[in-house]
Amino acid sequence: MIRRLFPHPALSALLVVVWMLLVNELTFGALFLALIFGVLVPLVTSRFWPDRPRIRFGPDLVGYAAIVLFDIVVANFEIAWIILTRRNRDLRSRWLVVPVELRSAEAITLLAGTISLTPGTVSSDVSADGRALLVHALDSGDPEADIARIKQRYEARLLKVFR
Repeated sequence: MIRRLFPHPALSALLVVVWMLLVNELTFGALFLALIFGVLVPLVTSRFWPDRPRIRFGPDLVGYAAIVLFDIVVANFEIAWIILTRRNRDLRSRWLVVPVELRSAEAITLLAGTISLTPGTVSSDVSADGRALLVHALDSGDPEADIARIKQRYEARLLKVFR
């Protein structure tokens, strides 16, 4: 019964939290509406998720989120420094092809979103077979090192989160 009411409990919780953050006030009405959305949206969309991914909530996911937030802050300063101190012709923009070991579409989407959230890189495309991401880097002195960094910092952690 509970599983039918909450087919995606993590999505329900996320919707409630995001709704409350968007409303930006803690009132009974806002919380009630958030709970309604948290129940109804997963119920209506559950038939579109027949093979939902298995996500391991816990230290691995928290560690991943912490690394991503840290990298976003650091990358903002790095990109600001690059913009302020380098001329355009001195930038070493590159297209990187990052091979992906992740198999779930949700995990690959999270990896691509993480790359795009980190300033200086944009995830542009996924190969047709889902085995590689095309990433544009604003300044890449060593493309192989940048690919290894993406795989080690993000993909390795996502492999633990998505079992």
